[in-house]
Amino acid sequence: MPEFTLGVGGAAGEGIASVGDILGKTAARLGLHMFTYNSYQSVIRGGHVWLRLRISDKKVENHGDILTIVIALNQDTADKHTAEIDPGGRLLFNADKVRVDEKALKDGARALPIPVAELLAPFGKVEAISQNTVLLGAAMHLAEIEFATVEDVIRGMFGRKGEALAKQNIEMCRAGYSYAQKNFEPLGLAWKFSRKGRMMITGNEAFSLGAVAAGCRFYSAYPMTPASGILFWMARNGAKCGIVVRQPEDELSVINMAIGAGHTGVRAMCATSGGGFALMTEAVGMAGMLEAPVVCINVMRAGPSTGVPTKTEQADLNQVYGASQGDFPRVILAPRDLLECFDTIPEAFNLAEKYQLPVLIISDLLLSEHRESLDPEALKWDVPIERGAVFPGSSNGQNGFKRYALTENGVSPRSYPGTPGGEHVAATDEHDEQGILISDVFTNPPMRKKMVEKRGRKMEHLAKELPAPVIQGPAKADVTLVGWGSNQGVMREAAEILRGEGVSTNLLVVKYLHPFHTKEVTAILKKAKFTICVEQNFSGQFERHLRAETGLSVDGHIRRYDGEPMEPRQVANEVKEVVHAGSRRR
Repeated sequence: MPEFTLGVGGAAGEGIASVGDILGKTAARLGLHMFTYNSYQSVIRGGHVWLRLRISDKKVENHGDILTIVIALNQDTADKHTAEIDPGGRLLFNADKVRVDEKALKDGARALPIPVAELLAPFGKVEAISQNTVLLGAAMHLAEIEFATVEDVIRGMFGRKGEALAKQNIEMCRAGYSYAQKNFEPLGLAWKFSRKGRMMITGNEAFSLGAVAAGCRFYSAYPMTPASGILFWMARNGAKCGIVVRQPEDELSVINMAIGAGHTGVRAMCATSGGGFALMTEAVGMAGMLEAPVVCINVMRAGPSTGVPTKTEQADLNQVYGASQGDFPRVILAPRDLLECFDTIPEAFNLAEKYQLPVLIISDLLLSEHRESLDPEALKWDVPIERGAVFPGSSNGQNGFKRYALTENGVSPRSYPGTPGGEHVAATDEHDEQGILISDVFTNPPMRKKMVEKRGRKMEHLAKELPAPVIQGPAKADVTLVGWGSNQGVMREAAEILRGEGVSTNLLVVKYLHPFHTKEVTAILKKAKFTICVEQNFSGQFERHLRAETGLSVDGHIRRYDGEPMEPRQVANEVKEVVHAGSRRR
């Protein structure tokens, strides 16, 4: 299948994201599939930003591990990435400011200088940032992407700033395209453009759209990378979607406002990253005690502390499991791909309201911030809305409503504030069925025991309605890859590579972390010949959880914790080494 991967690098502020947006949207309009990962720094100007965009005729679920075309916007990019270009690939660079060591190129790869200053001369005095548009035009020719669609995308992106600016950018891009047409051979990609228009969205945008579909009416957040994209989307679109959006002073206020909104009967959601979630954890326990529904997203960055704010990791699993003190029911969901980011939000709200508990969604920078093509019809807007048991009110106005009535499934009808006859105390102390505190003057050990057991019964019933994970790939295989969350795409392609090289491979990727499908996962692992756990943290947090739940240890593990995402070939090569060694390997 025709496919190529473009890498564009430079300093922050040199228009790297714009290159990715233009090419990605062009590919999506032509009916191609794309996946973009942007490795950026915590600075507004300077540093090294490296964006990779993979485009293919078939669905791609990761940014791959090849480089077909590289656009070097500065010398640093040329120095860092020239040697990484695959044989037959191309390096595009500004001949006026970048020098390339062609000896570093692999066999068959070529360096293609572009006289940017000469091509921009007809436009008069323009900013240096315009080189990105010229080099993008040249790349479009190499990749055999038709210019008419590129022109439409640029006009759509810049037209809001005025027709003159849009036209100038189109012509600068055309200048690079025409120069490449006259001087360079294209790569020979035999595209068959279906022209089936696809969306290009991020995981955070998918979370936001899922909240709209789920009937979310309140969203609160404090900006924290990499969860900020949800707040940005909500700030732009919340009002027209009927969502009240608030940015309080800190994360403590964020989750308390969301819990308060949920207590009143409003579907409420908040999001943050690990540092912000650390501040939220006491309130997570409050939601457990009040039995108030709330949905909270933790988008992981590399930690601890401030860590590396713009890098990805899967190291907050222990934190989410241990959020707040004491025993209380919670649900932990880990979406595995872009579509599940959308689908998980309505599911989370239904679980939160049916079982009156906090639902924690765990994502990471890679899943939340990467851009990917998606068929619009894949988003199912007509989702079921399940509000759970709600007290309708009493016409005679009699008191004595048992908000925390001891029920068989642990779920008691809740009463929205103002409901006649539904008055009750909602406090963070332990209480009896009516909400009256039992923790001050006279404690009540029997009632305490009953309340803990009541809340715990929710999980027994909840677990039954969550679908168990299943093996992906051949039922019987020499190697079983085990993981969770966003690594699914890389693991799938790694398994394909291994099968193509004669190593029969399947995979088990878990979404429902708590409650855990212990029986089903144990049965799968017992049948597996050789198991390898793949995750992005140093200590093997999921591997430890897997052992605690099933009593089984995996045969090997592959871990990455430098802040960058895994790549399929890297995982495939590591699998072969682990299998060959026959023992655990970091």
